[in-house]
Amino acid sequence: MKKNLKRNLFPALAAAVFLSSASCLVSCNHAGPAYDAGGTLEATSIVVSAQGNGTILWLEARQGSRVEKGNVIGCIDTMQLYLQKRMLTAGRQATLQQKPDMGKQVAATELALQQARTELSRIEKLMEGDAATRQQYTQARNAVAQLEAQLEAQKASILSGIGSLDAQSSAQEIQIAQVQDMILKSLIASPITGTVLDQYAQAGEQAYAGRPLFKVANLEEMTLKAYITAEKLSSLRLGQAVKVYTLKNGEPTEYPGTLTYISDQAEFTPKSVQSQDERENLVYAVKISVKNDGYLKIGMYADVVFDPAP
Repeated sequence: MKKNLKRNLFPALAAAVFLSSASCLVSCNHAGPAYDAGGTLEATSIVVSAQGNGTILWLEARQGSRVEKGNVIGCIDTMQLYLQKRMLTAGRQATLQQKPDMGKQVAATELALQQARTELSRIEKLMEGDAATRQQYTQARNAVAQLEAQLEAQKASILSGIGSLDAQSSAQEIQIAQVQDMILKSLIASPITGTVLDQYAQAGEQAYAGRPLFKVANLEEMTLKAYITAEKLSSLRLGQAVKVYTLKNGEPTEYPGTLTYISDQAEFTPKSVQSQDERENLVYAVKISVKNDGYLKIGMYADVVFDPAP
């Protein structure tokens, strides 16, 4: 009876030992690398605010939608600005039409001056033959001098008027440019290419300068913020290639990364950061740029392995 029991238990024990060994081998094969640090993934995000006042006519910034840098995705009502621009434009045209034609304004005086100079020249010739008196010569010369002074005064007055109208026209042109700038700022566009994370306003609502409209983030390139101890700092440099690991479908997945920032000041390890070292140790913040394959999300935890710097 005892021999049979031993015979029956031996195969079961052997199988259990074999399975245990196999399980150990499998778990050892799937063990990940020794991570140097860990942290959470972030993304560059921007809250886009309204720059104009008025009713939002349309806004295509739905949560999760992709927007391109500079593309118009919304508009604030610009009718009043358009009418103001038309009024200023008409006023500037009227100002320009008031500018005098100097040639026409002084034509009569120039003709009279030409005739006076001709008369003075005739009298001078007559005086050479004693056919004209000194009084006649003086009168002719004074007439020329008077007309010359009159012509200069007319030109100065006309130039002053033209300068005043030019200044008025320039001021109106600046006002038109200001209104045009306000019209352009009523067009809503994203300053970066990215994905809309939140939408804070809808078409039909009232917008005012500074009101948040939507939040956009560049999810194509994520940033991993982690903390390292001082002893590892000397082996790191900006631009260094690193390996980032995060769970994908339950398995550690490797992503290539680049070290883009190393803090120059030490700080205590944040309580929210998991670290193998004591929390009281002084650490340095680092940032790593990681290309996103569509799986990485904001707030996702990731580990990093620093390749030796060349």
